[in-house]
Amino acid sequence: MSDDARDAGLVAMISSILGGGKRTEAASPPPLADFMPAGPAAAPAADVAQVPEAESPKLQDAADQAVAAPTPVGPAAPSLTADGKRLLPADAIAELVLGELRKIEDFPPSGVSVTVYGYRNWNAMITFAPFSTTFQNATRFRQALPDLVFKLRRFVELEI
Repeated sequence: MSDDARDAGLVAMISSILGGGKRTEAASPPPLADFMPAGPAAAPAADVAQVPEAESPKLQDAADQAVAAPTPVGPAAPSLTADGKRLLPADAIAELVLGELRKIEDFPPSGVSVTVYGYRNWNAMITFAPFSTTFQNATRFRQALPDLVFKLRRFVELEI
């Protein structure tokens, strides 16, 4: 067996283990602007006009059917610290960091993991699966991480 065939088989095996052939679109995390505290410079949110259920065209057409429409449940009120920072679990912060890193050119679509650790001064660590990116690109992403964490710490606190 030639070295090229053995290398190709090894790469195929690693790719199948890491899910290289199965690329799924991950839900993108919300933008960083959603987690910034509202200050005096923030514009008030526009009110959305609510259509009463009785006036809804869909319900008028289906008036003969006795189907009750489920009431939409709004998101829970975000928990904030005394400083106005948002309290988020480590997984949510990791998704925020990963979402911001994905905006960098040549960021790999899979094979990247972000771990958030610590408490008051939380930090993040990035790891790459074999063959997910080049050494030069991994170095660029690792150098961008501390600046991103520093910016996020101003708006987000780790929830214990």
